[in-house]
Amino acid sequence: MPNMQTLLSNISKRIRQVYQKAEGFIEDEREFPLSQVFLNATFQRFVTDNVSMLKDLHADLHEDWLRLYATLDFKGLNITLSVDLKLIQMEMNKDTQLIVFEQISDTQVIDAKFKNVFQKLAVNMALFFYQKVLNKDPLGMILEKLNVITVKDDLLYLDLNRWLGKQRSIIDTLAKVHVNHAVLREAKLVVMGNVNLTALFRKMSEDPIEDWSLDEELSETEISPIKQKVNS
Repeated sequence: MPNMQTLLSNISKRIRQVYQKAEGFIEDEREFPLSQVFLNATFQRFVTDNVSMLKDLHADLHEDWLRLYATLDFKGLNITLSVDLKLIQMEMNKDTQLIVFEQISDTQVIDAKFKNVFQKLAVNMALFFYQKVLNKDPLGMILEKLNVITVKDDLLYLDLNRWLGKQRSIIDTLAKVHVNHAVLREAKLVVMGNVNLTALFRKMSEDPIEDWSLDEELSETEISPIKQKVNS
């Protein structure tokens, strides 16, 4: 019986410790700033490196909007396009990794190297036809053809699951941290999310029972998130 009491006592202390460490994150949505450099490195690794005709995809981040640059190499045509976008939605969890943009400018040709004069003429005519005659923009259509995004109701859906879903470490992290939304700031992306308490308790349950020996209480020098929040 004493052994059972000791075990129950240790379990109780373990639950209390995990709760004390996590309760500051249970309901409160927290901000996690990501730099422009980090975001572009993510595009490079999980998008550009997986699409052969897409040579570059990066963004300049500004207050509430971004400028996206895409460099394409197709049949002798090397062209860099830019477009201004507004971030509509960002959702990241173990099941969904989705970013949704609204296009707020026409596509601009930043640089182009043509195989010949006829190719240059064809590209310029196609751009004029889409933007001036059809009153549409070609960039969404081009990226959709490359299987990078999906266009619905004039919104651009970038579904990262096809690439991130293969990364076990990333999915394990997203099982614990849910990103609910994000806002654009100058040179950074600020994501808002919370920690999944269920995943934290699952992690606790996977630890060996011998690691549950917590006869000592939390050290007074150890600052839990809830204390840190109060003190800040």
